[in-house]
Amino acid sequence: MSRPGRDDDPDRLYTLTGGRSRAETDAFDLVTLVVSECEPATGMQSEHVRILRLCERPTAVVEVAAHLNLPVSIVKILLSDLLALGRITARHPRTTAGAAQLPDTDLLEQVLVGLRNL
Repeated sequence: MSRPGRDDDPDRLYTLTGGRSRAETDAFDLVTLVVSECEPATGMQSEHVRILRLCERPTAVVEVAAHLNLPVSIVKILLSDLLALGRITARHPRTTAGAAQLPDTDLLEQVLVGLRNL
């Protein structure tokens, strides 16, 4: 059963992705933040143009899919195209917070040993 207003015509989706069913990279999950690195160029696919305009500020993959009214799997393919061309950057929110905020694993191991000794 299809949701009303959803643009999931199989022929159109096939055309959007050039027949691909998977993204060529694992760089994207639902919360990966995408940022445009350039302005849209003449002759670009309309969905790529929309993504670049939408991602002028960091935008999660799931938000991009919602705005484009496309399945996340299709959006990941479109994003992987743009990433390969250097037109976007992608980063996971966990990496943006900085690894310095994570506890030291040696310290955690020492605490675990101490708790086991109690």
